[in-house]
Amino acid sequence: MTGARITDRQVRRYMDERRRGQTQVGAAAKAGFSERTARRIDTDPVLPSQRSCERTWRTRDDPFTGVWEEELVPVLRSVPHIRATTLLEELQRRHPSAYPDRLLRSLQRRVARWRATEGPERELIFRQEHPPGHQALSDFTEAASLGVTIDGAPFDHLLYHFWLAYSGWEFVKVVQGGESFTALTEGLQEALWQLGGVPHTHRTDRLSAAYRNLASEDDEAADYAAFCRHYAMAPTRNNCGVAHENGSVEAAHGHLKTALREALDLRGSRDFSDLAAYQAFLQDTVARKNARRRKALEVELPELKPLPRHRTTDFSTTTVTVVRTGSISVRKVLYTVPSRLVGCRLKVHIYDDRLVCWLGTTQVLTLPRKHPKGKRRDRVVDYRHLAASLVRKPQAFRRSVFREELFPRPAFRRAWEVLDDGLDDRKACRVYVGLLHLAATGACEAALADHLDAVLDRGELPDLETARAAVAPPQPAAIPLIAVPLPDLAGYDRLLRPAPPTPDPEPT
Repeated sequence: MTGARITDRQVRRYMDERRRGQTQVGAAAKAGFSERTARRIDTDPVLPSQRSCERTWRTRDDPFTGVWEEELVPVLRSVPHIRATTLLEELQRRHPSAYPDRLLRSLQRRVARWRATEGPERELIFRQEHPPGHQALSDFTEAASLGVTIDGAPFDHLLYHFWLAYSGWEFVKVVQGGESFTALTEGLQEALWQLGGVPHTHRTDRLSAAYRNLASEDDEAADYAAFCRHYAMAPTRNNCGVAHENGSVEAAHGHLKTALREALDLRGSRDFSDLAAYQAFLQDTVARKNARRRKALEVELPELKPLPRHRTTDFSTTTVTVVRTGSISVRKVLYTVPSRLVGCRLKVHIYDDRLVCWLGTTQVLTLPRKHPKGKRRDRVVDYRHLAASLVRKPQAFRRSVFREELFPRPAFRRAWEVLDDGLDDRKACRVYVGLLHLAATGACEAALADHLDAVLDRGELPDLETARAAVAPPQPAAIPLIAVPLPDLAGYDRLLRPAPPTPDPEPT
């Protein structure tokens, strides 16, 4: 074929045919090349693979004559990683109109050849063997590409990923905040107890939640160091700027997210009713992946250290005082609490997804945690905490800074707008606050919202008594009166009287 290079096999075929007595033309035809090529082979019977491919002539003048050795090579020696694009821009600055953009590809080839023949030594990656039970790795990975929604709303989150280097057993947990100490230790502790053992070492990247990153040794943050001591597990980390040293779990991130995307496609929907349903989906998907690693895990489990007798702290703590507004502030977020706690000093255990509040040794409250974005403050307002106080001061609702959070469902906002338009200011506040108190005390928020929607759709004004009759639970049946007759106390008197003396028997 014109333009195609001949191969060693074609040359051998040609030479065999010639030895069998074929003519030059016939042997060349059977080998698949021209008679001219056959004449050249007869003159110099060297296989193509053994010929020197180095070209000793140029097809055009070198465009970098005079600047390559004098200007470019010194720059490459001082800054080996510099791009050819930057070098060309520097040449254009030094020599205007002499080096057009079309020379970029030629310069890129020249730079690549210099790096391969004269450039500095490159860092190598040394593949490692992982003994059973020796190493586990933890890392966080972005989950935005999964497109998960919770009750129709986009769900911004990370995934904590635990990975055993030998068997590939893994654990995944949703993280709503950042790469914090709480997220790391909460996920790691749950993974260890599900696994049923402790690896000898635990590796992470240079997480600020685990390391202060001020020294090369003994640099663990105090809480993380205490956590690892509790599990007799040696903490390790990769070197600064060398991400591939955490490569086992980094590669597993891609496989995990591919499996999750395919599982979501098979599910037919990426929307979940709540966070618990999404976490259950993750656990089910990972459990199926772990089932394929059962044999390797059976080898690794005997090499793991035993778990300690109890778990350890995997949360942060802070102490707050409940102020007169019925709220506390934790990590730049304001939370409302029941008014009965005003003035109390609470110790708060801060988890990734919740706050657990303690009064002394008594757990008094659990709140869903919110993670603020950036430097702005945020708040979590539960209308149930405020409803009882609002009933006593209904006019405070109109100008309350919490007013937007006091519409638990769209139907309540509609009801307020209609009441505010159709009634005077004081009565509108009283009726709406009464409706809010009914939803809070009667545990009938959904039913009340349906009732309000029906009333508003008919063009009527919401009425508190009508709403109470419609959604309040039925009154219990009247307790029947049971008559219990009093006992006759004379019987007790007879028991207390002394018995008459027994006469002596008559002699026989």
